[in-house]
Amino acid sequence: MESQKAALSKSKRPSKRAGYAKRAVFVMAGALALYLAAAYLIVPLAWKQYADRHPAFDDNPRITQTADGHPGGPLNVVLIGTRAEVGAIMSAAKWYSADPLGLKSDVEIAADTVFEKPDDKAPVSDLYLFGRKEDLAFEQPVGGDPRKRNHVRLWRNGKTGKDGRPIWIGAASYDERVGLSYTTGQITHHVAPDVDSERDHLFSDLQKTGDLSGQYEIPKFHKLLEGRNGGGDPWYTDGALWVGTIVAR
Repeated sequence: MESQKAALSKSKRPSKRAGYAKRAVFVMAGALALYLAAAYLIVPLAWKQYADRHPAFDDNPRITQTADGHPGGPLNVVLIGTRAEVGAIMSAAKWYSADPLGLKSDVEIAADTVFEKPDDKAPVSDLYLFGRKEDLAFEQPVGGDPRKRNHVRLWRNGKTGKDGRPIWIGAASYDERVGLSYTTGQITHHVAPDVDSERDHLFSDLQKTGDLSGQYEIPKFHKLLEGRNGGGDPWYTDGALWVGTIVAR
């Protein structure tokens, strides 16, 4: 009887080994299939989508400049759309196009500030990027006069999004009071140091319009996370650049 059991046990061993071998082959085949799918399908597709969502900003300046070459404020926003679409979404968000600088507008903003009169289109000082002053400037008054306001300057950076529409990169900041420049002594607006709050506020207003088809952020766009602008005001940021794509019309 014992000899029969031993013989039966020996006869079962090869079949168990064969089963283990088959399972091992299936596991290896599955692993190979997953590798091929990941390496040649999933990862390339993911990188393509990433590239479509993230236009290259590596060669883009990070900081604006004043007319005399001093550092301005950090860039923190991007909009993708035509000039008309940018103007339309900003208007819908209740941000107003700023008047250009000039004797008339300068006198008006000074008078409105002194007499505390509202001015939805008060001019903003010129900052420079790509060797030229801002292409577009928008503001949103706070209170009854131009002392306090949200504002953003935008430059067309010469590139286009995946749909061929222009890319506008800009600097959003908040004017918290009027005073003398720490560097020149001229009368100027002093900018609040937390530029991220102004970036967030702008995009919150843009989202409420329903005219943004997409939004994402590019972290670590800035390596330098704090500094001072041309008027001597300090600023700081988390380093992220926020990108919004406007609904195509």
